[in-house]
Amino acid sequence: MSMSGDIPPWPCSDPEHGRIRLRRFTDLDAAMAMDLSQDRYVPTVGSLPPHATHEEALAWIERQRQRHVEGTGFSFSIADLETDRSVGNIGLWIRELDTGRAQVGYAVAPNERGHRIASDALCALTAFAWTIPHLHRVELYIEPWNAASIRTAERAGYEREGLLRSHQEIAGKRCDMFLYAAIRESTVR
Repeated sequence: MSMSGDIPPWPCSDPEHGRIRLRRFTDLDAAMAMDLSQDRYVPTVGSLPPHATHEEALAWIERQRQRHVEGTGFSFSIADLETDRSVGNIGLWIRELDTGRAQVGYAVAPNERGHRIASDALCALTAFAWTIPHLHRVELYIEPWNAASIRTAERAGYEREGLLRSHQEIAGKRCDMFLYAAIRESTVR
């Protein structure tokens, strides 16, 4: 896909599902980013440094804001619908949009886990994804040990398609990943 203007526009209204909405990041989301950086795993799979300072959290937020500008995708803050407080992040990565595919990544702040926030966010993001013309497949790569993420994917209607052996390097180690996918209903043959 050409990154020179082929990226779909930012949604006109914030995607919502259940108790959350997906919105643009603001500087007020730094507290969530700092909480998220305390997780041992999250910093190994993204650009958020471990035990981020307020300044490092703000720099990470700015990188999230630039994802759409750069043409790599949509990075949303997961916000509580009533309070607008950020509780995590989720992204739709469209580097393979020319083939009809996109990938999703998400993380919920440690203090917010266990309330199906990720499932609501994934449902909202998937509904938004289906508004993008030519997109027919959204994929998730989930570590086999990550039972919570597997439940999230299945609650949101994603189906496991297989195991990708030694698929991704995480923290200097080649890791297996389950491939989960959602297929746009109108394109199923």
